[in-house]
Amino acid sequence: MDTAALIREFITLLVVIDPIGTIPVFLFAAQAVPAALHRRLALRAILIATLVLLAFLVGGQVVLETLGLRLGSFQVAGGVILFLFAMTMIFGESKPDREIEEAGRDHLAGAVFPLAMPSIASPGAMLAIVVLTDNHTETLSDQAVTAGLLVAVLLLTLIVLLLAGRIYRLIGNTGTSVISRVMGIVLATIAVDSVFGGLDALGIISLAPGAAEGPL
Repeated sequence: MDTAALIREFITLLVVIDPIGTIPVFLFAAQAVPAALHRRLALRAILIATLVLLAFLVGGQVVLETLGLRLGSFQVAGGVILFLFAMTMIFGESKPDREIEEAGRDHLAGAVFPLAMPSIASPGAMLAIVVLTDNHTETLSDQAVTAGLLVAVLLLTLIVLLLAGRIYRLIGNTGTSVISRVMGIVLATIAVDSVFGGLDALGIISLAPGAAEGPL
């Protein structure tokens, strides 16, 4: 895997996991937790999210193929879903606001919901990790590299969560909202590229060599 591919995959995972956008969700989840346990809360959330995403990395495509579904179709469907998700990031409520509202309504706050899922291990992240580790085009070593990049992004997310209070005081709710919308624009671009890549894989269109080698 060349350097450009590594950078594309890292950026893709960084965008769909969105460590900065997770800060307000973490602060909400930590409200009812003693300060001494905040570190444990962050570690537990990252561990759960890591297990979920690695499970999708290992078994996601196997499940699809067992159901008789082609990865190209999954790429198109995933691209459409990611695009809709990106639109909510750009034009709708910001990711943290929406997830905090859901948590408050259900009276659930903790490492599992809404922090590990759906904030860190989001539907977009699950889709992305399956597409990035296509068994038919990616070697085991390439998939191992992708797994390493995933772990690196999750470790970065852990660091962000441990520094959440300081970061939030620095950029505020407005800052997290702006960052979330910028990431939404990047995610929309990734989503469109995924749709074209899926159509090319299905033989519906034919892209120029290298044109389908987008983040997804």
